[in-house]
Amino acid sequence: MDRKRAMEAVKQFLEAVGEDPSREGLKDTPRRVADMYAELLSGMGRTAEEELSKTFLCEGGDIVIERDIPFSSMCEHHLMPFFGRMAVAYIPDKRVVGLSKLARCVDVCAARLQLQERLTEQVASAIMSYLAPKGVLVWCEAEHTCMTCRGVKKQGSKTVTFVTKGDFPEDKRAQALAIIR
Repeated sequence: MDRKRAMEAVKQFLEAVGEDPSREGLKDTPRRVADMYAELLSGMGRTAEEELSKTFLCEGGDIVIERDIPFSSMCEHHLMPFFGRMAVAYIPDKRVVGLSKLARCVDVCAARLQLQERLTEQVASAIMSYLAPKGVLVWCEAEHTCMTCRGVKKQGSKTVTFVTKGDFPEDKRAQALAIIR
């Protein structure tokens, strides 16, 4: 991220809304906002490969589910946050990954300008690509501040998306979704 350009853009934005960027309370705002976006968008240009590359041999096993993984992301339409929880279920094919790596995969994919639907797809695709399970199911529930703080202002409304990939039989899908919810 080009922080200098981001800081100048924030300064111009403050001027555009009628503020004085040189007043005491706003002097450091361009830097703080640039730092904030650098952190919130730290997944730009990264893949989850580094998080999912170390696997372990594990014979047997049916479904591995990591649920209630909290995340926050940025809506690409309004540059406002959305946040919620995600669950990852996969059917291992002789290899498993450390459970914290699934949460880190979510973090990498969420730290970008996003759509919830794309975020869910990216997590599922990353797990299929780098972990190579028999199948994967990713479930995501999120609250979008672009819906709760502006526009229709529907506090507490949530959006649910899920993606399955590979060989994830219907009975296993139903079992995983029952556990996830």
